[in-house]
Amino acid sequence: MQKILIANRGEIARRIIKTSKALNIETVAIYSEADQDLPYVQEADYAFLIGPSQVQQSYLKADEIIALAIKENVDAIHPGYGFLSENADFARKAQAAGITFIGPKPETIEKMGDKIASRLTMIAADVPVVPGTEEGLTSVDAAKEAAVAIGYPVMLKASAGGGGIGMIRCDDESMLEQHFDSIKTRAKSYFGNDVVFLEKFIDESRHIEVQIFGDTHGNVVHLFERNCSVQRRNQKVVEESPSPNFPQEAREKLLQAAVKAAKAVNYVNAGTVEFIVDQNHQFYFLEMNTRLQVEHPITEAVTGFDLVEWQLKIAAGEELPVKDQQLITTTGHAIEFRIYAEDPKTFFPSPGTITHQSWGDVADIRVDAGYEEGNKVTPFYDPMISKVIVHAENRELTIEQAQKVFSSAKIEGVKTNIELFHQFLQAKSFTSGVYSTSVLGEWMQQQREEISK
Repeated sequence: MQKILIANRGEIARRIIKTSKALNIETVAIYSEADQDLPYVQEADYAFLIGPSQVQQSYLKADEIIALAIKENVDAIHPGYGFLSENADFARKAQAAGITFIGPKPETIEKMGDKIASRLTMIAADVPVVPGTEEGLTSVDAAKEAAVAIGYPVMLKASAGGGGIGMIRCDDESMLEQHFDSIKTRAKSYFGNDVVFLEKFIDESRHIEVQIFGDTHGNVVHLFERNCSVQRRNQKVVEESPSPNFPQEAREKLLQAAVKAAKAVNYVNAGTVEFIVDQNHQFYFLEMNTRLQVEHPITEAVTGFDLVEWQLKIAAGEELPVKDQQLITTTGHAIEFRIYAEDPKTFFPSPGTITHQSWGDVADIRVDAGYEEGNKVTPFYDPMISKVIVHAENRELTIEQAQKVFSSAKIEGVKTNIELFHQFLQAKSFTSGVYSTSVLGEWMQQQREEISK
């Protein structure tokens, strides 16, 4: 593999470029009009304007991206995450053009991208799934009947959805009636598919995912788990590895289930098997993400492996760099914080120009930044501007180190969630390690109540 095109932007494009350079692989970047001054554009060996700022006219222009890849004579396309990364048609078009798609097989993307199909696949593979409907719901009456059988509360979800978009908790029949049509409409708008289904809402649950890798030689391994339970609007903002408050016996069962899930679909390249875990440490398959994840750096921190390097080598037809599961171990504890240009009180995006950015004098932290000083954060894309990864000997030291980071870190010109993290890191609900997906929302509500007293 000599030359790859990166069909993405920002920090993930920079991340792929970094490993590609280390492997002496040339990189071709694409950028929209809004992104022309971002660091990744300068760091790539070649960079081409792909279209206007709007995502539909730039990063989602599959045919134009494939045409550019052919013109530039690249060996492979790395889709990053988001955009076209889980688009089976895009993967097929790349393969049809004789270009390697750095990811799983198109049929795997297709099957796992449909949440109903993925549920049925996991049931057949004897992997526990969240109780719910096994077919799409055609009417609100059918949804109400199914909800009674499942038991409220339930989650109404788009079958083709992801990333917290196209899902809502319904506590009773009136809420289900209220949201049914709007979720179907949103699903059609965002994913081109209005099929929805129901899952049991598991109260006080944790969101724990397992990093898996497979190669074209039939080898599949896991690289341990990540706890992704600190969320806002059903989207992750803090992730850590290993997961605290998780007995080793339950962990082993979860990891084995993830490998079983990967083998059930003959998985190739990087993927993540996501689970909901209840208060008794019982786990249920939630979905499989057929791509690299935003939070992959904490797995890199605790395992010592470069996951992008693994992706590139597997895409080139090589075996897994380490195919003996016993040789994959972890050291210490790592936590990732997603830094967003947003109002920390409302989570509304805060576009603008970054006039100052610094991370203090704290040593031994990793910052994956998509923007530098002077760059403009525009309203056209996800407002994540960087990720801070802290790794130390144990969880207590990692949290202590992170507190030092956020006590001195500064980003000016846009609002960010830096101060929110600084305060949240002192919350007993988080430091105890015994928390669920509601932890951030409940803590913020407590803060508001204390202020109003």
